[in-house]
Amino acid sequence: MEYLQLILVYITLALAVGYLVYKFLLPKSIFASKKGKKSACGQNDCGCH
Repeated sequence: MEYLQLILVYITLALAVGYLVYKFLLPKSIFASKKGKKSACGQNDCGCH
């Protein structure tokens, strides 16, 4: 029974770490590779204000 709890704890830990990596590290690396796209804000009226 203790081994089952230990396995569940490690699975939960792996899911939490995976979520944090996905949420905070992956979007930065994906958006950093898209240098060609620029926002229209500041240049023209984009309707964001």
